[in-house]
Amino acid sequence: MKRVLVLGATGAMGKHLVPLLSAAGYRVDAVALERAPMEYPNVTGIVGNVMTDEEFRRSLLATPYDAIVDFMLYNTSLLARRLPEIVRNTGHYIYLSSYRVYADAEHPIRETSPRLIDVSDDVLLRNSDDYSMYKARGENILRALERRNWTIVRPAITYSLGRYQLVTLEAANTVGRARRGKAVVLPEQARNVQGTMSWGGDVARMIAGLLFNPAAFGGTFTLSTSEHHSWGEIADYYRDLCGLRAVWVDMEDFLRARDVRRGSLGARWQLIYDRLYDRLIDNSKILGATGLTQSDLKPLYSGLEYEIGRCPRDHVWPDNPAMDTFLRERGL
Repeated sequence: MKRVLVLGATGAMGKHLVPLLSAAGYRVDAVALERAPMEYPNVTGIVGNVMTDEEFRRSLLATPYDAIVDFMLYNTSLLARRLPEIVRNTGHYIYLSSYRVYADAEHPIRETSPRLIDVSDDVLLRNSDDYSMYKARGENILRALERRNWTIVRPAITYSLGRYQLVTLEAANTVGRARRGKAVVLPEQARNVQGTMSWGGDVARMIAGLLFNPAAFGGTFTLSTSEHHSWGEIADYYRDLCGLRAVWVDMEDFLRARDVRRGSLGARWQLIYDRLYDRLIDNSKILGATGLTQSDLKPLYSGLEYEIGRCPRDHVWPDNPAMDTFLRERGL
């Protein structure tokens, strides 16, 4: 029985991946920051922090895992130390990158499409520790290693239980505000831009299909549906499903309403170097490697309906005072 370590087992993808690996007959060690139900055959839930607890991390890597699926976020300072060590200590390493590494250079996006780190004119971005940059640097490190027992995966925006994205907003500012009868501020510049959102269960099936797959070793795959919609259309989906009321404003007002700290570039870069790009995905490579078809993937409307429907009505969401103030000052 092959043994698989999943780091970040309760996230948007991990929570779907663990039962799939169990059903496939693997012995799974599922690591998360907090204890969570892991009532699947041959699955052991492990609580620990691999990012900060060196002794815990070393004990995990001392175990002879046949594969490691890694959902951790290693910034630039950690990449050169962590990735070679993990690759040395497993048979197959799946590294979570992101579709955010892609520039806005061609449509649809393919695995060979140019990356921001290679072509962006923004010197500050290229030399920053932005998410899109450190994910791309991790890819570069893996490609420089002698062993080719790794697979790079680049998920598009992935929604799941408790993860309900809209442009750059997350669940507390989408479903959370809608359920409390509060409006949501969105950037007008994104309204007609095409976005792609994939269900976490489908992305997990793609990862499971790459695990130990000879076609995956040394390869890069964008994990995504090919379905896409404008952010205005996606906002309408949320309106139908949870009563979300969208107020479209200039992007600078949107960033202020998000309570972005003065001088903070991360949220601005996420908006202008991803969500304001048309994100149309050619997913033929991942479908070909896994045997899935586009018709196997959950349509966005029904997927959001399913996951929003599973969210407890009494869930307590954090407030966004800045957005409340912005709307109140404008009589909205």
